[in-house]
Amino acid sequence: MSDRGEDALSISESTARKYELQDPDVRLMLLVRDDDAAAFEELMLRYQRRVVTVLEHLVGKRDLAEDLAQDVFMRVYRSRKTYIPGSRFSTWLFTIVNNVASNARRSLARRKEVQITNSPDQSGSQPADPLERMATAASGLMPTRQLDKTEMGSIVRQAVQSLNERQRMAVLLSKFEEMSYNDIAETMGMSVQAIKSLLSRARANLKEALAPYLQEGIVP
Repeated sequence: MSDRGEDALSISESTARKYELQDPDVRLMLLVRDDDAAAFEELMLRYQRRVVTVLEHLVGKRDLAEDLAQDVFMRVYRSRKTYIPGSRFSTWLFTIVNNVASNARRSLARRKEVQITNSPDQSGSQPADPLERMATAASGLMPTRQLDKTEMGSIVRQAVQSLNERQRMAVLLSKFEEMSYNDIAETMGMSVQAIKSLLSRARANLKEALAPYLQEGIVP
């Protein structure tokens, strides 16, 4: 199934030019389209941790999030030749993140465990293409499981995990990625008004979940 963000058929030339001028990450991705390995490495450095963090919140497991992040960057790489900027790069990227996370959750629900069927290196051999090798190698640099440093961080994480999937994704894109309502709406395939309502409900739920700890110091 193709990602909505990877579909460039309806993107006009003027729109593509606008985002090329406005977004330096779009310009990097256009270099990736021309097989610039350094540009691909730079994009991975800029987004790797952010993608893993968002995925960890969406699927609840650090090691699974790191595997899925590898899948995300491989999709970016494999889509490079058809890439036409129709939004900010981060919006396009996190649309892929959202789709990958949704697929993983469906697989978890069906099989109780996830097997990444399109792993680039299941046989143990190295990909021939240098860009693909870089994507695989960079995924190996991702930090292994990390413990939360503070109690508050753990409490907030639990509160975010208590949200439903849509609320959680909207909060992550709003707070961690500082996306606008328009960009979140585009990433999640919803209207701006629906995103505003979704975030309002999410904030109310977070406030309720954190109240015992913030007011009385009660750890869940």
